[in-house]
Amino acid sequence: MTKEYSREQLWKLFETLPQELKEAIFSEDTANNINNACTNNGIEDDRISEVAKYTGQVLLGVLLPADFQKTLEKEVGFNKTVAKSIASDITSSVFFPVREFLNQLYETDVVPIEKTKPVSPVEVEEEPVAEGKPTRRKGPDTYREPLE
Repeated sequence: MTKEYSREQLWKLFETLPQELKEAIFSEDTANNINNACTNNGIEDDRISEVAKYTGQVLLGVLLPADFQKTLEKEVGFNKTVAKSIASDITSSVFFPVREFLNQLYETDVVPIEKTKPVSPVEVEEEPVAEGKPTRRKGPDTYREPLE
């Protein structure tokens, strides 16, 4: 069970946040992304406001991003599949854009759920060219888009 905070406690936390997180909390885009994540998973009732509450708690620094999915399961009552899908959507659309500030707040990395980090061309090693052999890169094919 998550800890309950008074309105005054939440406002004190809010006042200490970087401007980018403050904006994310009250952003229309954030609200739309939460609503879309829920409706895309067949949730169109008052549980959307509960998802928004826990999304806000992550942005405020009182709920670890890593615990977001489990909280949706336990506190909102979603099954694991729905919770994972909603958490993945919100992590990608809400948390990931402000990850630098969340990382500072939690001193941890915020990464998309079940997605791999793209490899930059600098990280891909090339084999030395042998006569008569075509050059092949080591590592994943960065040209192809990841399947979702």
